[in-house]
Parts: sequence; structure tokens; C-alpha cells
Amino acid sequence: MIKGIFKKTKYVTTSIPAQEKVPTPIIPDGMWIKCNSCDQIVYKKDIEENNRVCPYCGFHFRMNARERIKLIVDEGTFKELDSNLLTLNPLDFPNYEDKIRQQEEKTGIKEAVITGIGRIYGEEAVIAVMDCFFLMGSMGSVVGEKITRAVEEATIRRLPVIIFCASGGARMQEGIFSLMQMAKTAGAIARHAEEGLLYISVLTDPTTGGVTASFAMLGDIIIAEPGALIGFAGSRVIEQTIRQKLPEGFQRAEFLLEHGFIDKIIKREEIKKTLGKLLYLHKEVK
Repeated sequence: MIKGIFKKTKYVTTSIPAQEKVPTPIIPDGMWIKCNSCDQIVYKKDIEENNRVCPYCGFHFRMNARERIKLIVDEGTFKELDSNLLTLNPLDFPNYEDKIRQQEEKTGIKEAVITGIGRIYGEEAVIAVMDCFFLMGSMGSVVGEKITRAVEEATIRRLPVIIFCASGGARMQEGIFSLMQMAKTAGAIARHAEEGLLYISVLTDPTTGGVTASFAMLGDIIIAEPGALIGFAGSRVIEQTIRQKLPEGFQRAEFLLEHGFIDKIIKREEIKKTLGKLLYLHKEVK
């Protein structure tokens, strides 16, 4: 009965193959974008097809100058002005020329503004579009000169002017030469106004510094995009100066509209239609 009770028994084990490792998917950089407002992860192509507006919350991402011209100007009607103007280094600021070349390669444009004549729903206008991706749209000598020439061309042709503002302010590498552009552009706008001609200023994110203190705020009609940062000095600078906490949303388009600083906030999808109506209502009868 007990024979063989202590006999060693051989057990046959079967090896279970290790689970195959699932390869990590390779996602190219820049395919997805995180919305700055709602924190949703959005497919980049969806943003681009929606005029760079978040499909979840309506947040307006920044646009470059070429994208904006394509958005608002009738196809095939835009004729660029003064595209040959080049930036110099009047103060011999270190590495300034290298920075300009890098920005040209990065953005595909020569300076932080594109000016030209085009049509919006058939209505002709002189249009200037600033590009915040070129040295944050800072206003140097060439930017001021191009805007001034564009306004003067509009005065000669008796055309309305539309300027899309997007700037961090004066360009520090050009010092006083940059600050002089404030008076020069404002003077051109004043002469244009004396002729009884229309100037529409469109404030986009960001519009700050010397641009705010000059031509951006001189429009007969001042429009802003939703959520655009608009102001002169930064909020932290103001708080440190006055030693007070600023109100919630200070320097945003909605706050400025509530306090009478701008005339209207227009969503990007409606901006072309709005500009077309304004140009039609204010056009000269010839």
C-alpha cells in the first residue's frame, strides 16, 4: 500500500511563450496641438482647416500674415507693396543681422508686416497685415516705413485702409529709430483721415507697446478678435508700478469692449464678411 509513496515524481512543464511586446506607435512631432484655453489635445490639421480656431472652445490661435491674407482677401486680387524693403542695423546692434536672416528663413517673409492692395467681396482696399511670428511683430524702421507708405498710397488712390495689428511693440534693436515710427505712422493716418477716408484697425493677439500707442488705436472703427491681448505695458509691470492687483481679464478684448476701448469683437470666421460690409457701406460714390 505504501510502496513507492516516497518515489520522486517527474512533472512535465510547458513553457508559456512571453507575450509579444506591442511596439510603441511613432507619432510625428507637431501632429497634435494642446489648446491654450481648454487644454484639449487637437489634431493640427483640424485646427488649420478651422482657420486656426479650436473646435472645442473657440480659442483663436495666432495666424501668420500669409494665412490671414488668404482668409480675408478675394483670391487672386492681392498685389503686394514694397516687398523689396530690407532691414538694416542702424545702431550696430550685436547679431541683429543674423537674427533677421533667421527670421526670414523661419517665416518666409522679409519683415514683420506685409502690405498690399486687394479686394474683399469686390471692395478695394489697402491692407497691412502684421506677423507676430517674425520677431514677435516688433515695429522697426521697415515695418513703420511699409505701413506709412501703404497708408499714403491709400490716400493718393482714395482707398480705405485695413491694418491687422499683431505686435510686441517697438523693436529694441533699433532703439530711437523704432520709436520714431510711432509718430510717422500716426502722421500718415492723420493725413488719410483729413481726406475723409476710412481706416479700420483689427486688433489680434497680441497688440501691445508702441503699436498700441500709435496706429492701432487710431482707427475710425476698431475691431478685435476674441481673447486678444491688447495693451501698452505688460500687466506685471503695471501691477508692480501701481502696487495693486489688476482686474480679472485685464487687457483682454472682452474687458476692453466692456469699457468702451474697442467697437466690436468679431470671430475669425466672420471677419471677412464684416469687413466687406463695412467697406461697402463706407465706399465713396464716384
